[in-house]
Amino acid sequence: MQTIVAYVQNKPGVLNRVASLTRRLAINIDSLTVGPTENVEIARMTICAHTDERGATRLEASLEKLVDVLLAENISDRPMLERDLALIKVAADQQNRPHLMELIKVFRGRVVDVAPESLIVEVSGTVDKIDGLLEVLRPFGVLEMARTGRIAMTRGNDLLRPPAETPAPEATAK
Repeated sequence: MQTIVAYVQNKPGVLNRVASLTRRLAINIDSLTVGPTENVEIARMTICAHTDERGATRLEASLEKLVDVLLAENISDRPMLERDLALIKVAADQQNRPHLMELIKVFRGRVVDVAPESLIVEVSGTVDKIDGLLEVLRPFGVLEMARTGRIAMTRGNDLLRPPAETPAPEATAK
């Protein structure tokens, strides 16, 4: 698994161009998350792809060629923190509810909705942690699940920043 972070222009069509690029390179995306940064004009993508280091290098170089990509960097070999978020709806009757609540607590999950025959659990953490919780919930009956995909950030003072922005066309046209 390779993790690539890309800073991109926050505008329509960019996600489609990135996804099309990975298809052309025959790289399977395991997870792709996109969200705003501290600058509303820039979005940050975290791409987790099933490829080797050579494929990640090709993807990184190809991303850098896209007009709307400001920076693309493979952070797979750097100290980083990765997180995922999941909502899991699990069958829960009056008999198994106390046992379920204890299991959820062990994984530091939170019950965010209670219905007569089910619970919705929110859990965040590493992929392994979420997969582990899923495995212990399966015997009770996982009814539905939604996951955000991974986000990643390098640790410590290792900062990824897009190049300095050029002024907007409105500001330069005088």
